[in-house]
Amino acid sequence: MNFKPIIFPLAVALSLSAFGQKPVAKPDSSAKKAPVDYSKVIPVTAISQDGLFNVRQVDQKWFFEVPDSLLGRYLLAVTRYITTPQGFGSFGGEKVNEQTLFFQKGNNNNLFLKGVVYRQETKNTEGPIYQAVMQSQESPIVASFDIKAKNPKTGNYVIDVTDFFKKDIPVVSISAEEKTTKKLNSLADDRSFIERIATYPINTEIKTTKTYASTGLGIPAGALTGAVTLRLNTSVILLPKVPMRKRISDERVGYFNNKYILFDEDYQRTQTKYLVQRYRLEPKKEDLAKYKRGILVEPKKQIVYYIDPATPKKWRPYLIMGINDWQKAFEQAGFKNAIIGKEWPEADTTMSLEDARFSVIRYYASETPNAYGPRISDPRSGEIMESHVGWYHNVMKLVHNWYMVQAGPLDKRAQKMQFDDELMGQLIRFVSSHELGHTLGLRHNMGASSQTPVEKLRDKAWVEKNGHTVSIMDYARFNYVAQPEDHISPKGIYARIGAYDKWAINWGYRYFEGEQDEYAEEKLLSKMTTDTLTKNPKLWFGGEGKDEDPRSQAEDLGDDAILASDYGIKNLKRVVANLPQWTYESGDQYDNLAELHKEVVKQYSRYLYHVMKNIGNRYVTKRSVDEKGVVYAEIPKQKMKSVVDYVGRQLFDAPLWMYPASISPFINVKPMEEISDQQNQILNMFLSAGLLFNLNQKALYSTDPYPVSEFLNDVLQTVWKKPSLDLKKDTYLRSLQRAYIEKVAMLINPKEMADGKAMNSAQRSDVRLEAIAHIKNIRKKIEILLPQTSGIDHLHLTDISKEIEKILKKTTLNP
Repeated sequence: MNFKPIIFPLAVALSLSAFGQKPVAKPDSSAKKAPVDYSKVIPVTAISQDGLFNVRQVDQKWFFEVPDSLLGRYLLAVTRYITTPQGFGSFGGEKVNEQTLFFQKGNNNNLFLKGVVYRQETKNTEGPIYQAVMQSQESPIVASFDIKAKNPKTGNYVIDVTDFFKKDIPVVSISAEEKTTKKLNSLADDRSFIERIATYPINTEIKTTKTYASTGLGIPAGALTGAVTLRLNTSVILLPKVPMRKRISDERVGYFNNKYILFDEDYQRTQTKYLVQRYRLEPKKEDLAKYKRGILVEPKKQIVYYIDPATPKKWRPYLIMGINDWQKAFEQAGFKNAIIGKEWPEADTTMSLEDARFSVIRYYASETPNAYGPRISDPRSGEIMESHVGWYHNVMKLVHNWYMVQAGPLDKRAQKMQFDDELMGQLIRFVSSHELGHTLGLRHNMGASSQTPVEKLRDKAWVEKNGHTVSIMDYARFNYVAQPEDHISPKGIYARIGAYDKWAINWGYRYFEGEQDEYAEEKLLSKMTTDTLTKNPKLWFGGEGKDEDPRSQAEDLGDDAILASDYGIKNLKRVVANLPQWTYESGDQYDNLAELHKEVVKQYSRYLYHVMKNIGNRYVTKRSVDEKGVVYAEIPKQKMKSVVDYVGRQLFDAPLWMYPASISPFINVKPMEEISDQQNQILNMFLSAGLLFNLNQKALYSTDPYPVSEFLNDVLQTVWKKPSLDLKKDTYLRSLQRAYIEKVAMLINPKEMADGKAMNSAQRSDVRLEAIAHIKNIRKKIEILLPQTSGIDHLHLTDISKEIEKILKKTTLNP
């Protein structure tokens, strides 16, 4: 297609006069500006470089020579930080801006630089509907450059780009949003300049230093000096003249994508389409016949990732392993050696880390415990042009703590604060593989781990062969279900590239020849997806874990959250018992113990909320109408009853094991406060009007209903029970019971808003009546328990009984 798409996002509110360029106004054709003699603008003493743009430097001025062949060609401008001040929150190598631009000849001896926003498209590049769409796609002019001269030998237009790159121009600098976030104010002209411009065959690199006024208290430089200085690199890359064929997204396979609206003369409504982001991977022409026969071939252009030379040398091999692990996945798409990791060739001075032609795993000297994998893609086609994976030094702290807490009982190497290099290297490899998946276009698949039966996670032979999840794109972390007696090796503990990942790469990167266009290919892929998922439902894409489906959650394992979490807690108890020894380092003032104990509590909470998502929700499976099965399915009643049982066992029976005498006296913990808060949070969920209303509505249409009355009775049994005569546990129980009565009272007599309307749905449904019946059942339970208690427990239940009478009396007075 030859239409000019409009590419979004784009900052267009530019004050062109602020950087020395004339603002766009109605052209005066009678006063056209004439270029001067080339030698007067570009003397023989000029420093010259030839490349995408021929660059000429005259003293402190920089000129681009723009050939006619580049007019109308799409240019991707990617701006990254080179260096940042301490405490800035962003680091050298991170992207700060991305815009797509093109030059167009003006009508007053000037060149316009225009930006485009890709939002609408037609199938054909001619006809009435195409004309209509194009009439609503005028590209904004973001800069106007006077043509200073023309090169007499090449005919190239000479423009002065000094102020365009030196000043604070959003399309090639820091966006307004970023400046607001970082508390950067006006640009200081006297401390801002172009350091260097280098040009190559398909890209030009501009390095700048920019200083901003800033009083940002979060940035030490701004707070101390009132200024923040940044070094930036803008890569201007020539996009392919002929875009790669789009691949239309399918919600059943998880790819990052770009949205657009399709206007089709043969369709009676607009269609919302999404094109996936992926590298251009094609067989060589001479290998096409082999490829079609299913013989693995090398691609025309290999995907290469380099390792930042600032990366500590001992970790580089593991990062490369994480990259090369994807080779097996690409073999599913018919390519061998499709992707490779390499050391940065430090001796090659023609290569730059800021050059957007090169994809790099960048190392950041940061306390942030994180890593990420972004992509830079051609907005017309989704073709990934490059990626800079970021991994922060303290990601090692993150994986250390995960591994000790989740796998400490299984792997002796995890039972200390400083891991051996081999173990840490393998954990870095795991992070590398996950982030590389994102750069290849793959989204998180939080449902992947649900496709493995829990008991298989304890089967040594099976889990070491298959891994504990079908996708490394899940947040499955490590196999916390496995028990020490299973003797499972690290092969069955670490996450790895799995069956889903291989299938997703095949879907996104399989090369099809002969299809008329991307829309014919879309139909072919849709059928292929339907057939594959019908044969192997384990390849289900569960999304980001943000919907109601309990199978799709971050950091869970297995097909049964209750069973998996019970196993996880068995291991957590082992971790807690050993934390003082595992966290010991000479001279440490119990900081290690405090840090890892917090991680244990977090892990315990994860298990709890994994389980809780099974109450009141549904299974959601995206399907084509050509697939068998429903999209929305009920969660079985027995599963929901198991949730209540789990909470009763693992939370309402206070988990004092997390705060043993070997730990609590040495770190700042408040067991009563922490456990009670957790109990109250879950109690709020169980007795929320929303959840009860939801259960009530589902029961009306369910084939396996869980009536509100039965649910409440199950919860009652976990809370209203005979005291254990354990002083500590009974204190928590009394507190829980008082909170329980408060929650039920709010259901029966909800507070009202200023306008007199009820605050929740309980008063408008049967939920309030269920709550009244429930509190009467509690009263009956108390009548049974009272004769079996004495002392403070007896006083407590007597007081609760009186409180119930007050609540019911208020109900009678306010029907």
